[in-house]
Amino acid sequence: MHVSSPSPITISRLEKTFGRTRALAGLDLHVRAGEVHGFLGPNGAGKSTTLRILLGLVRPTSGTVRVFGMDPWAEPVRAHRDIAYVPGDVTLWPNLTGGEVIDLLAGLRGGADGRLRRELIEEFEFDPGKKARTYSKGNRQKTALIAAFCRPARLYLLDEPSSGLDPVMDAVFRRHVRRVVEEGATVLLSSHILAEVEQLCDRVTLIRSGTAVESGTLTELRHLTRTRFRVTSAAGPEAVAAWRGIHNLRSDGAVIEFDADAADLGHVMDALASAGITGISAAPPSLEELLMRHYGGQPSAGRDSQVL
Repeated sequence: MHVSSPSPITISRLEKTFGRTRALAGLDLHVRAGEVHGFLGPNGAGKSTTLRILLGLVRPTSGTVRVFGMDPWAEPVRAHRDIAYVPGDVTLWPNLTGGEVIDLLAGLRGGADGRLRRELIEEFEFDPGKKARTYSKGNRQKTALIAAFCRPARLYLLDEPSSGLDPVMDAVFRRHVRRVVEEGATVLLSSHILAEVEQLCDRVTLIRSGTAVESGTLTELRHLTRTRFRVTSAAGPEAVAAWRGIHNLRSDGAVIEFDADAADLGHVMDALASAGITGISAAPPSLEELLMRHYGGQPSAGRDSQVL
C-alpha cells in the first residue's frame, strides 16, 4: 500500500504570545510539496514569528506545527537537515571571509556541492575572499543565499530573501528558486516585493494579526477583487453609477473610470456595449490591489513597489 509523505509544512491553530503581546492567534497554514508558497502580510502580522517556530527557535504557546511530519521544537536537529533558511537581515561573523561563512553554514547541513558553490559565486558576482565586516547589505544577503542554494534542501524558508539585491542579482535569485523547485524542493517565501511573488509563487497565504485571512492561488484570490475599467462613452457617470457591481467611479469629461466586481462583469460588459463606448481598457487587479483590499489604503502606481 502506498503511503504518502508528510506535507512540508502543516500548521494548525498556532498561537504564540510574548508576555501580553499575542503574535499568532490561531494560524492555519498548509504548504504543499513542490510549490512556492507566498507568505504575505503587514509588518507585525506574525510572519517572522511563524518562520522562527518552523525553525525550532521559538516554542509555540499552543497549536500544532509539523515540518515533514516532525515537531521542529522537539526534533530540531532532524528537522534542520531538510531546511535551508535565509533571513531578511543577515548578520555574519565579522572576522571570517564570505567563503568561510558559506562553508560554515553549508557544513551544518552536510557541506556544499563544490560545483554549485562555484556557479553561485560567479552568478551572484560575489567575492568570497573579503572579510564579512566589509560587506554591504547586498553582499551579506548574497552570502546567505549562496549558502542556502549550494547544497540541496527539501524545504527553503526565505524571509525577505532578496532584500538589498539589485535587479540583476534579484533575477539570479529568482532563477535559483525555480531551479530548486524543478529539482523537487518546496519554498515558503515571505516577501513584500510584489513582482517577486507574482512571478514565483504558486499559492499565497495572506496573514493579518496572527491569523490567515485568505489562502489560494493568485488566480483564485484575484476573483475576490475588482477589475478596473477606463472607458470613453457618451453615457454620463450618473448612468454608469447605476449599473450593478460598480465601485469607486471617477469621471473626467467623457472619460470614466470605475471598478467592477468579478461576479458582475458580464452585466457590466453588456451595459458597456449598449452605452456607445468609443474606447475601453480593463486591467485585472494586481497583487498589490489584492493586499490593499485586505489591509486598507490605496495602492501605489508601481507594480514593483513595496506595499506593507
